[in-house]
Amino acid sequence: MMKQKPFRGLGAILFKEFIVVWRDPMTLFFMFFPPLVEMIAFGYALDTDVKHMALVILNEDRTVESRQFIDRFVNTETFRVVGEAQSIEEMSSQIRKGRAYAGLQIPPKFTQNVRAGYPAQVQLLVDGSNSTTALQALNTALSVALTQSIESLLRETGRHNVPIDIRPQMLYNPTMRSPNFYIPGVIGIVLQIGTVFATAMAVVREREKGTLETLLVSPLSRWGLMLGKLVPYLCIGMTMAVILFLIMRFLFGVPINGSVLAIMFSTLVYVFALLSLGLLVATKAENQMQALQMAMTFMLPSVFFSGFVFPRETMPWIFYALGAILPTTYFISLARAIILRGAHFFEYWPHLLVLIIMSILLFAFCALAFRKKIG
Repeated sequence: MMKQKPFRGLGAILFKEFIVVWRDPMTLFFMFFPPLVEMIAFGYALDTDVKHMALVILNEDRTVESRQFIDRFVNTETFRVVGEAQSIEEMSSQIRKGRAYAGLQIPPKFTQNVRAGYPAQVQLLVDGSNSTTALQALNTALSVALTQSIESLLRETGRHNVPIDIRPQMLYNPTMRSPNFYIPGVIGIVLQIGTVFATAMAVVREREKGTLETLLVSPLSRWGLMLGKLVPYLCIGMTMAVILFLIMRFLFGVPINGSVLAIMFSTLVYVFALLSLGLLVATKAENQMQALQMAMTFMLPSVFFSGFVFPRETMPWIFYALGAILPTTYFISLARAIILRGAHFFEYWPHLLVLIIMSILLFAFCALAFRKKIG
């Protein structure tokens, strides 16, 4: 007896699936529109470069020197003065009401103490309810105070330079732009939304409509059937990925320092893994609500444990291990290595190898779990 081909009927199912996908505007809508909106929204929203934070002033000295000190804060572009308070209670009230993020109190003898060589104590009240803005405000204030203190000491000692001069050189992201760091990760997250969700929902919706019943009597192998259902969505996913990379490059101005071919191949492997995950969800879910809930179980860990926002090295071991089994973790590492650092193949190949193995295992498990008797 002739051995059956493992991908028997692949051409027929490919032709059928391309037609089904093309005639399913809902699936195309969910694979294109939400990722595009989320890419643009996340790209603008995920920005840790805090600028022009509201600052309320309590200037009890009212001298030229005290006003110049305030100007130093404004010139950093981190702060903007939104008003003056007449007392420390009023300044605290403004911060408590949310009208200001920080308050600067300059004492009455500020200039007198500076000129006499005594410490001039300036109080900065910071709203710590938002750790990002609080840390930015604190670092900026300390930097302003340190700069002015060093200038005063240099004038008093007659020196023209500081004893130790640090010359930092920021590699790969010299301007420290937040979009350069976040947007490659955003692409990984929105691709997951546009593939796992849409693919799982589309296949389950076909099952609920009864259109998959024709597969029960067709001479298809499991491998051919699953690959045939995956390839059309792979083409759509890669089209979406190209659009996202174009948005990254030309809308947000993130340069691609590495090989475009390398990042596209990595994306192809990543999308294949996500589609296999989506089809696996579809083989287990009985209806669209179950498919949505099961897909969500992969979504939230991918956001929090993949290194997209928080460094994985600082996580407890259990969450670090959980991130290690997510395809998004390796794609974000690859994207940042190729796009930001311009890494070469021998510098990122371990992450790519893990992603390839993961995609193959997911597809194999998906094909083995799929049963021709659907529903």
